[in-house]
Amino acid sequence: MSKTITDEIKQEVEKRRTFAIISHPDAGKTTLTEKLLLFGGAIREAGSVKARKASRHATSDWMEIEKQRGISVTSSVMQFDYSGHRVNILDTPGHQDFSEDTYRTLTAADSAVMLIDVAKGVEAQTIKLFQVCSKRGIPIFTFINKLDREGQNPFELMEELERVLGIRAVPMNWPIGMGRELCGVYDRMKNQVELFRGNDHSTIEVQKVEDYHDPHIREMAGDYLTDQLIADLELLDVAGDQFDYEKVRAGELTPLFFGSAVNNFGVQTFLENFLQLAPAPTPRQSTSGPVDPMSEKFTGYVFKIQANMNPAHRDRIAFLRICSGRFERGMSVRHVRNGKDIKLSQPQQFLAQDRDIVENAYPGDIIGLFDPGIFRIGDSLAQGGNIVFDELPTFSPELFAKVTVKNALKHKQYQKGIDQLTEEGTVQVFQSTGNFDETILGVVGQLQFEVFEHRMRSEYGVDIMLHRMPFQFARWIVDDKIDPSKYRINSTLVKDKKDNYVALFENEYAMRTAMEKNPTSKFLEMAP
Repeated sequence: MSKTITDEIKQEVEKRRTFAIISHPDAGKTTLTEKLLLFGGAIREAGSVKARKASRHATSDWMEIEKQRGISVTSSVMQFDYSGHRVNILDTPGHQDFSEDTYRTLTAADSAVMLIDVAKGVEAQTIKLFQVCSKRGIPIFTFINKLDREGQNPFELMEELERVLGIRAVPMNWPIGMGRELCGVYDRMKNQVELFRGNDHSTIEVQKVEDYHDPHIREMAGDYLTDQLIADLELLDVAGDQFDYEKVRAGELTPLFFGSAVNNFGVQTFLENFLQLAPAPTPRQSTSGPVDPMSEKFTGYVFKIQANMNPAHRDRIAFLRICSGRFERGMSVRHVRNGKDIKLSQPQQFLAQDRDIVENAYPGDIIGLFDPGIFRIGDSLAQGGNIVFDELPTFSPELFAKVTVKNALKHKQYQKGIDQLTEEGTVQVFQSTGNFDETILGVVGQLQFEVFEHRMRSEYGVDIMLHRMPFQFARWIVDDKIDPSKYRINSTLVKDKKDNYVALFENEYAMRTAMEKNPTSKFLEMAP
């Protein structure tokens, strides 16, 4: 490869910022995503998640059930350019029932933006997602949202981040008043203030100042709020953490921003700071060691599969994270799992359901590949080699149901729907090992059952019945000689799609009993 092409890859990689937004439901994630897209010129008008009956919906929510409920249940990918950077946003579901999709999507991100509601602080789903990022060593940037509402004291929120998540925070800006008294934020890095103008907070003005003692702030904010600001910032200067880029990269320190996404307040400041501080695409682990994004050979892996993004065409898209080299439309690559070379002729990039054919793409970019049924989640693609990227995580389901089809004549469509939605990771499917051939679905949350039922009916024309089962735990069993009769007390033995044995247990007592009776078996929470 010529030096020019190598330089081109290096230049393009350094421009990229690929990140996921993580939060608890209702923290304002979809609103923040849309405001970022507005700044990037990717959309001209923000949708409204709350106006569910209106014709407009959030840009990142495209599936019919998402529009009806006003929640994100799939992970969307959006790309735009801003200030010399190419930005890839992975908008993940906030609802805990879809955490598995979120966890897999996080493998494709180089950093994460953690969104926190100023009133509610760190919530349950935020903790789970933070832990996944932490395990993967993903740098985290925190945006405290809804500053225009009454909420917790900023110092309390910083203390909560450390106490609950174990991460220190360094505020990059600081609120001037909060709730009804909010009149602006002070940018500690750039020594400037971002101010609301007018009673309806419709106008935002950015003004350079000497420092936080500047008399202009007192003129604009009044004595009370200015004195409070000075006291807070003097305390931070003495007792707060200093910004340390290496600690941020190591996930030990989170840059903290305050704002209100719905009012567009503090969002641009956040975006500009984030693009300067967030890492460019980082190496990905594989069986051959870390894959450097700057290396010449093209590589990538499938982290998500989505069927029927365009119901009129009944299509199926595999989302590929590019890890190294330069992607070119029409190029041939090795599909490592099945050992065949394939041609990538219709690659697409996304703004939610809007797509464009892409000619070239670089490490950090996410492209959609038309999938005739050959891809699975975790598949590696490589140019001139057999690199296999680390396997993506699967999680143990906690709810189970037997599934039957109401109309036996629809069996073919039913089987197609089951196969495709399993490969997407919407549900996990198990087959019984007894005399009756039963199909059992496993999910992390109840809402996944509802989405599965809805999509089978609307996308495949199949009505199904789900019969809930009493099991709460699934454990993959590794044993040379499995005796099914030993797993029939308050449990059942099934097989997953790879023919691995899985024991389903009704309670912890049943699980412990099975472990004691089978000391030579290994009981794994994830598929081996």
